[in-house]
Amino acid sequence: MSTHTLSVLVEDRPGVLARVAGLFSRRGFNIHSLAVGPTEVAGVSRMTITVDAATQSLEQVTKQLNKLIHVLKIVELSDAASVERELAMIKVSATGGHRSEIIEIADVFRAKIVDVDADSLTIEVTGAPEKLAAIERLLAPYGIRELVRSGMIAVGRGAKSITEGRWTRLERTA
Repeated sequence: MSTHTLSVLVEDRPGVLARVAGLFSRRGFNIHSLAVGPTEVAGVSRMTITVDAATQSLEQVTKQLNKLIHVLKIVELSDAASVERELAMIKVSATGGHRSEIIEIADVFRAKIVDVDADSLTIEVTGAPEKLAAIERLLAPYGIRELVRSGMIAVGRGAKSITEGRWTRLERTA
């Protein structure tokens, strides 16, 4: 099995997320990351789904996703042909002399300190999952109090857009 990233355009309607996630669940796939948000097209949302699956099994799920009424387009994004990012906020214990060390670590990773308290710092960092894992490892000895990750978002490289071309439900059935 290998990790695959799918970019799925869907109509922005109630229940679509549940139907898509349910399809993966029924097939026994564990979704590692799921991010949903609006696109530049009104009424259309983009789901970025990261899943561990064999290529052949993923093709079956993709075909079934295409049959869902509110799914408009599905594109698998390869690592080489896309830009992938994730956001993490990490609240770290920052007592005594450790505060400056934590700030130095944040600076090395081009992270931002977004909240300061008497005994903690909250750090915002964006990047590839490997970058986020690395900063987590370095901050762990100081005591991570809370950790939140957004999930992967991705966009294809170059000028071509997933929303270009034929993809609306009416056009697909014509």
